[in-house]
Amino acid sequence: MPRQEQWEQGLRLQLAAGVAIGPGKAVLLQLIDETGSISAAARHLGMGYKTAWIMVESMNQHFVRPLIDVTKGGSKGGGARLTSLGHEVLQRYRSMEKKAAQAIEADAREFEKLLIPKTK
Repeated sequence: MPRQEQWEQGLRLQLAAGVAIGPGKAVLLQLIDETGSISAAARHLGMGYKTAWIMVESMNQHFVRPLIDVTKGGSKGGGARLTSLGHEVLQRYRSMEKKAAQAIEADAREFEKLLIPKTK
């Protein structure tokens, strides 16, 4: 039986020209929320800080309000946290992922039958 997570990972929403959210940005948002740090989230993903920062800037620029509130470093160190809109965007994306996975579950099972079986 296929795992539903396989199908959830493919959801990518093209919201407008040049504006998209998919698994990478969703995981980045989740990890920033969990760690309070862009650099820690990037490390966890095996991603460079600059790449993560570019994704954060992109998300902050394309929504009506920022998704991530960033505090610059200094003697107390910097940090990052999801704003209320960031939490809402992440929650809505996760909800759509689940709905999409449920919608394609039967077709995905049939599709999987067309694959060459894995040998152990």
